[in-house]
This record gives sequence, structure tokens and C-alpha cells, in this order.
Amino acid sequence: MIVAVVLRDVLAPALLLAAAWVMPSVVKPTVPFGVRVPEARVHDPLIVEQRRIYRWWVGAAGAAVVLAGLVVSVLVQQVLVPALVVVALLGVVAPGYVRARAVIRSAKQREDWYRGLRQTVSADTSRAVGPPFPWLWALPALTVLVATVVLGVVRYPDLPATLALHYDAAGVPDRTAAKSVGSAFTLVFVQAGITALFLGIAAVTPRFRPDLNPARPRSSAEQHRRFASSMTRVLLMFAACVNVSMLVASLQVWSGASAVSLVAIVGPVVLGAAGLLVFAVRAGQGGNRLATPGTEDEPRRDAVERDDDRFWKGGLLYVNRADRAVFVPKRFGIGWTLNFGNPVALGAFALLLAVVIAVPFVVR
Repeated sequence: MIVAVVLRDVLAPALLLAAAWVMPSVVKPTVPFGVRVPEARVHDPLIVEQRRIYRWWVGAAGAAVVLAGLVVSVLVQQVLVPALVVVALLGVVAPGYVRARAVIRSAKQREDWYRGLRQTVSADTSRAVGPPFPWLWALPALTVLVATVVLGVVRYPDLPATLALHYDAAGVPDRTAAKSVGSAFTLVFVQAGITALFLGIAAVTPRFRPDLNPARPRSSAEQHRRFASSMTRVLLMFAACVNVSMLVASLQVWSGASAVSLVAIVGPVVLGAAGLLVFAVRAGQGGNRLATPGTEDEPRRDAVERDDDRFWKGGLLYVNRADRAVFVPKRFGIGWTLNFGNPVALGAFALLLAVVIAVPFVVR
């Protein structure tokens, strides 16, 4: 039982904790904790010290939260326990991040780190023509989706008259419905929507704007291209893992079993999330940790990235009405975030929020 609880309720919070702990090493060195700093300050003792303090706090307090969640999960079988553990972890990570950011930003302003430096913005014009869509990498997710649809159609005539639509923390049905196309294929519809979403993200990811280093624009542009290409493939494989989970869930619902294995359902998603974390650590945000053979002879320019902290709220939200970009690279995290100063981005965010709110009601 304890092994099942660990796999079901602890792995996801543990992955979140691991991601938070390694994030200072994943992000670009010139934006520690969301603060833009000159490259010459990357190894400043103050920044190094803040990373150390952050990791000690997140590691110790976060591990205590995960351990407490495990104990509660064993003693009290409640489906909300993992969600509460995740919220508690965010309550641990946020103060550590805010404190480190405040200390670095204060030192930057007090000592005027950008005084006398030439601030420049570089652009990669070659990304207007993106690489072809990697259909081979999309094949696993599409194959699992098609397999789910085919199995559902074949098994539909023999499905039980009553289907379980929801399960409690122990995997026991707590909400049922009469057999119909809607009740039998609810998860399939969600699976198709998730697949379409991931395919869309994979298609546009290579065209997102990079955050280039003006001192080494050619090598940083190559890093971004490699990162975007690899990120596309990792996202498609994650979509395949999600689809496997949806397939397993659908099969268990269609079987009419009195209980389901939540471990079997959650396992593929956790495996995919672990793959994303490994990729993030190896590549770094924007590909800053990737090697770029062929650019070793690039001459170093006398320029630094523009100090654009005023457009980043808390180092997490980007708001710049003069910037036409819809997506921009994250400062603390992996991938891209919306430009909340762009009306198109606001519309996309509102639409996504509406879908997230509507899905539970549709499923119900």
C-alpha cells in the first residue's frame, strides 16, 4: 500500500520540488531570479550566495512538506492531499525566490551595475522560416489517440449499462452515469483536445522570439534554434505520455471495474514530466547550456543585454505594450510566457482560462 501511495501522491510533488531546486541552474545566468544582470556579474559572490541560500531553504523546507504529505496520504486517503502538498510547496518556493530576487535587485540598483555599459538588442532574422514540423515525433501521440478511438468504438456495444466517471483517492468509483457516447468518450474528447493543443504548441515553438546575447549573437542564436527544435520533440513525447495515461484511464472506465489503478493512470504522465525536467537541466533555458560547434571563432562584441527589468513584474510576468511579440522566453522557468501587454496575448490567455474553467463542467 505504501508503495502505491508513494507512486500516486508523492512523485508529482517530488518532481515539482526537484524542478524548483535546480531552476537557478537552468535559467540563463544573466537573469538570476528574474533580475537582468551584466554577464560580468554572473559569478558575483552575492548572486552565488543567494543561489546557495535559496537551495538550502527549498531543499530542507520542501523535503519536509513532501514527507509530511506522504505521512498524511498513508493515514488519510483523501484525493486532495497531493494538491494541498503542491500548494504548500509553492508556499515554500515563493518566499525563497522573492527574497533572493530582492537582494540581487537591491545590490544591482545600489551599485549601478549597468553604469558605462553598452546595452544592445540582437535579433535572429533567420527564424522567419522555421524548420519543418517533426511529424515522426508526433506519431506516437497520434497513434495512441487513434488506438483509443478504435478501441472505444469496438468496445462500445459491450460496455456496461452504467459507467464510472470519477474515482476517489482509493480508486473506487464515486460518480457514475448511464452509458452514452458522451459518457463513454468523455476522456477521448479531452485526449483529442490535449493532442491538438500540443501539436499546435509544437508547430509554433520554433518561431518564438529568442533572447539573444548581443556579445555572442551567432552562438546564442544557434543555441536557441537547437533548444526550440529539441523542446518541440520533448513536448510531443510528453503528449504521447499523457495520451497513454488517457488510454489507460479509458480502458479502466470501459471495463466496468469496481476499482481502478490510479498508479497506472498517473505513471506515464509522471514519466513524461521527469523527461521534461531532465531536458531542462541538460539544455538550460533557451539552450544556454547547449554546445554550439562551429561558433567557437565568433568574435566577442563589446555589448550587454538591455536592462529590461521594468517590463517584468516580479521577474515572472512580462508586460510591454510596445513589444509586438506574443510569447517571450521565461526568466524563471523553462520555455516561454505571454506578453501581457499585447492584446492578442491577453485574448489567448482569456480563451485558455475559459477552456480550463469549462472543461470540468463539460466532463461532469
